[in-house]
Amino acid sequence: MRRSRHAAPPGADLVAAARIVAATSSNLTNRLESIVGTGHVRAPAANEACAADTIIEPGTVEEICEIVRTCEADHISLAPVGAARSLSMIRRIPVALGISMVRLARVVAHEPHDMTVVAESGITVRALNDAIGSAGQRLPVDPCGPGVTTLGSLIGAAHAGPLRLSEGTSRDLLIGIRFVGHGGNLIHGGGRVVKNVAGYDLMKLMGGSFGTLGIVTEATFKVRPIPAVYCLAVVPYERADEAFAAARILNDALPLSNLDILSPALASGFNSTSKFLLFAGFSGSPLEIGYQAERIRDLVGARGEILDNDAARTSYELLRDIDFHSVPIAAQISVPPARLALALEACGAGFRAHAGSGVAQIVLVDEPSAEAAIKAVARWREVAHSARGNLRLLAAASAIRDALEFFDTPNDGALALMRRMKAAFDPAGIFNPGCFVGGI
Repeated sequence: MRRSRHAAPPGADLVAAARIVAATSSNLTNRLESIVGTGHVRAPAANEACAADTIIEPGTVEEICEIVRTCEADHISLAPVGAARSLSMIRRIPVALGISMVRLARVVAHEPHDMTVVAESGITVRALNDAIGSAGQRLPVDPCGPGVTTLGSLIGAAHAGPLRLSEGTSRDLLIGIRFVGHGGNLIHGGGRVVKNVAGYDLMKLMGGSFGTLGIVTEATFKVRPIPAVYCLAVVPYERADEAFAAARILNDALPLSNLDILSPALASGFNSTSKFLLFAGFSGSPLEIGYQAERIRDLVGARGEILDNDAARTSYELLRDIDFHSVPIAAQISVPPARLALALEACGAGFRAHAGSGVAQIVLVDEPSAEAAIKAVARWREVAHSARGNLRLLAAASAIRDALEFFDTPNDGALALMRRMKAAFDPAGIFNPGCFVGGI
């Protein structure tokens, strides 16, 4: 059959559609550059490509407000982006626009006598601590890779490491927050002093919200003195129950900085010939250190070693920086501390356990099929719920990621409350949609 000379050639519709998309994209880029300036709208790089189609780098809070108003008017999805380690894992498809805070990375105010610091959300944890370290103070949070973890991602993704035992997490240290929300409005919560009870507790609300309620621009934290000395006891055990029994004794006896246990799959990185490694960190003055070291030797015996100075710091950083985003499946389980050992045994996976906190990261180091992955995660969740806890995925290989739910589903009442909160804070539905509990 002869084709009409007026008929479109094969694939013409696809070409036309592509031209429309390209023109729309170009128009959006031009509009965004009119807000932030030429050169600050770019293609995503590395992990960002799984999180957002386009990256914008605003230089002021006012620019973020204008970006949000533009996105609400045109129904453009957006999300805050740090290193995109978490967001690249949990998003099914990228949002249209990723907001990088790399140009908003200043320490706004540091009050050493009040032991508080105010900083923009684009500064990394390491850069912040470098800035206030000359005053003998630090923000005592230790996410994996503090040199790439921004304050925004620290808050939004609820990152925390071994120091959670003694210092808590970012939500425990956060006393004030500013974020851009619905309508491009700048919203304030808390303040710049520790004793502050004004308004709603927006700090707790924004913590772990993964950018679904707004874009954090500034945070105020309590800070702590840098310990004079830090030491780390590293003790090998043949069995997990022995390691957890020792951890309970140490936790009851001493004010430890951190208390962690590694399973064989993760302890191998420390050249360990034993099956499990117990890490007990302790800090203070030289006199305090001497006392605690002697007590640890009394309580666990002569096995293991106590590291100090650079050796202690190096081993602690290896423990802190275990990369749970590079394994086939990683999850975080949170249960009452007394139930953690039995829960991990039931999960049957490799783990790093924060033994005194009831929190552990669990891993499968061999990539399973999608079916096996679904069964493993379902088993882990059943274990967590039976122990009156919860579990969320941290990472999954790309081949199996779409088959897995990253968050637990809460009860109907809690989920309904979350949905109402989302609707109140983000009625336009543009802030990292479909990327949280229950598809929020």
